[in-house]
Amino acid sequence: MTRPVTRMASKNKFKLGLFGLNCSGGLTMTKAPERWDQSWDNNVKAAQLAEAAGLEFMLPIGRWHGYRGETDTEGTTWETLTWATGLLAATKEISAFCTLHVAFVNPVFAAKQMVTADHVGKGRFGINIVSGWNQGEFGMFGVNLREHDARYDFSEEWTQVLKRIWEEDEPFDFEGKYFQLKGVLSKPKPYGGGRPMVMSAGTSDAGKLFAARHADCMFMTIFDIAKVSNDAAALRALAPPGQKTGIFASGHLFTRKTEKETKEWYDYIVHENGDWVAGEHIARIRLAGGGQSIPEGVLREKTAHLIAGIGTTPMVGSYDQVVEKMRQLSDAGLDGMALGMVNYIDEFHILRDEILPRLERIGLREKFCAA
Repeated sequence: MTRPVTRMASKNKFKLGLFGLNCSGGLTMTKAPERWDQSWDNNVKAAQLAEAAGLEFMLPIGRWHGYRGETDTEGTTWETLTWATGLLAATKEISAFCTLHVAFVNPVFAAKQMVTADHVGKGRFGINIVSGWNQGEFGMFGVNLREHDARYDFSEEWTQVLKRIWEEDEPFDFEGKYFQLKGVLSKPKPYGGGRPMVMSAGTSDAGKLFAARHADCMFMTIFDIAKVSNDAAALRALAPPGQKTGIFASGHLFTRKTEKETKEWYDYIVHENGDWVAGEHIARIRLAGGGQSIPEGVLREKTAHLIAGIGTTPMVGSYDQVVEKMRQLSDAGLDGMALGMVNYIDEFHILRDEILPRLERIGLREKFCAA
């Protein structure tokens, strides 16, 4: 038995996944009745729609506290490792990642959990490693929020232990700053040999270096599309020689046939029905957590942007304008995006019937024929 080749290794130049649907509201802080209901049945339906359309992956948000306000967006969530395992059991081809705050889970326990998920999905499981930034969530677990770079030192040891558990067949001891472990051994190993795909989204200097050492997929934050090419090249340059690293970004999709219709939809969701109290709250807690992914000035000035997509890249415009932006991002070196939508089921037909065919016509994706 060998580890299977998943859709994450497909020939599509611009890979796509759904992002954040394990959380109430998804990425959008709105009071509009169209907002996302993260029920388990809805998650399964969305995953199956994504699989049938040829999308590559499902990516959850690791969240323990919501954003308060009137909607408490992301306040009701599914734990991501069991979420991924359930979706892998309900699908056959699409990959599913967990998003794990490593400070909250012992690596020996997590390694066993993830191997279980990997076997359920027959090699389609992946892990998004998160060092964390939310002071309130750390307090909920009784864990101290370390100084920013020290969080990545901890994640480094955690990941070293994880990989050794997956790779080594004999018991080993580990003596580090954060972990002192004796006689570590775990069976079975990941499905088909090898290991699950690793993802990381750290965008500070420490986060980038960590991702370069360990991640197969590195997520970048986009502030200026004109700088993506240089930023993506710089990220790839950090990776060890010979390592192929995918560069991705997360985005929120607001699109209709015309620019005018899109603006009306955006204004209705964000300006007329946006949860502005929650938008201001997320800005405050991100600053309090010492996160370095988004500059302070940007956070304070872009509350509407936060309401629309919690700081992700705006993919806003007509069908043609959105596809043109994806083309620009691909030309700049991006390998794909994880997308949020106001409602992953009700709006999925737009992604499937309008965006994907346009991407096929410009050569960013191959025509997909469902089995």
